[in-house]
Amino acid sequence: MNIVVEKQPKCLASLRVEIPADKVSGERARIVAGYSRQAKIPGFRPGKAPAKIVEKRYEKEISEELRDRLMQEGCDQALKQESLKVLDFGVPNTTEFLPDGGFTFSTTLLLAPEIQLPEYKGVTVKVPPTAVPDADLDAQLNTLRERFADFETLEGRAAQAEDFAVIDYTSTTDGKPLDEFLGKPAGYLGGREGFWVRLNEESFLPGFAKQLEGQNVGESRDVTVTIGEDFPLSDLRGKEVVFNVTLKELKAAKLPELDDELAAKLAPGKTMEEIKGIIRENMEIERRRKIDDMKVNQIVEHFNTLVDFEIPEELLAAETQNQADAMVNRGIKAGMSEEEVAAQQSEIFEAAGSQAKSNVKTNFILQEIAIAEKLRVSDQELVQHLMTIAQSRKVAPKKFIKDLQRSGRLPSIRNSMLVGKAIDFVVEHATVEETTEATIDE
Repeated sequence: MNIVVEKQPKCLASLRVEIPADKVSGERARIVAGYSRQAKIPGFRPGKAPAKIVEKRYEKEISEELRDRLMQEGCDQALKQESLKVLDFGVPNTTEFLPDGGFTFSTTLLLAPEIQLPEYKGVTVKVPPTAVPDADLDAQLNTLRERFADFETLEGRAAQAEDFAVIDYTSTTDGKPLDEFLGKPAGYLGGREGFWVRLNEESFLPGFAKQLEGQNVGESRDVTVTIGEDFPLSDLRGKEVVFNVTLKELKAAKLPELDDELAAKLAPGKTMEEIKGIIRENMEIERRRKIDDMKVNQIVEHFNTLVDFEIPEELLAAETQNQADAMVNRGIKAGMSEEEVAAQQSEIFEAAGSQAKSNVKTNFILQEIAIAEKLRVSDQELVQHLMTIAQSRKVAPKKFIKDLQRSGRLPSIRNSMLVGKAIDFVVEHATVEETTEATIDE
């Protein structure tokens, strides 16, 4: 068997295989023998029809099966001979039975990238202490108070920091309405009526709320904001947007006391001290989860910084689309309209592409670590994982697993589990440093 592999850029390779006539004839004879044992041909008892007649009757089927078997054998031999890590053998470009009885075919292979693993044990990660700071607990309790706040209308004075302002506004850039300037819907930036904004730096856009201080009810004023370079709409980055703002009402929040009366509204039968204990416990669980995520993110960033390699364009394109779809779904669930999503399409794909590259790189690196450490996902682990998913979705486990098997999705699920094991491995072997300089928001 003659095998020629020529590697190309972008994780591609051309494969040409020529199989000699004796191997072709031997494989054909085995296929014909199989058909002869089962063929039902008028005038002959099952299994007794001459091979020539069987061949003539099933010529098309025999030739197709012979072609498939020869290509499979050629690809298997190429894997062994060239030590290839093939992601996809592709659709053959040419297949041909030669005049001398041999067979040849060529195809384009999609290869896994060649990766030189860095030292992956003992990676240093810095995380905050696991104990929940009292300030965080106080902030959470204050959020609870705000949920049950009463709002009273303020009269006889101008707007001050921390007030709630009810406003109407429109916006322009370079003297044009924002929708006109962008040539597409600007969403919430274009204007709103009866919009509530708290007068602090965290509300709306940086610098917006501060300029409303001192404004009186019924008054209109222009508020100018320079859009930051990290803003989702790239067309507005660095631009000045002028908001014409009319103050309709001023409101002040009247917060309830942290007492048992509030506790009864939150959880009947509980005291405020019991509720504080429950909140602290839940915050500790969430904090530990976030710290675990921080460890993974730092290790992933460490690997991506140290290792660079070509990424198959086909995989990158598919993952980019997956990330874009996920971003759109999150946006819609968060209340974005279809027009707002369409207006940010280029920004979404830019962010999705960056995330996709990181995801694909990380996935390949972790797979290499799994190979190096001989990590495995057993059939029992796979089945147990699938049964858990089926139970959570309230579907029959056997049918769920069979459907996945038919759709060819089991290998990718097994691979995802393997990558998860590799993540657990590198986190377990990381050097963890607790420091107050690291914050949970990172």
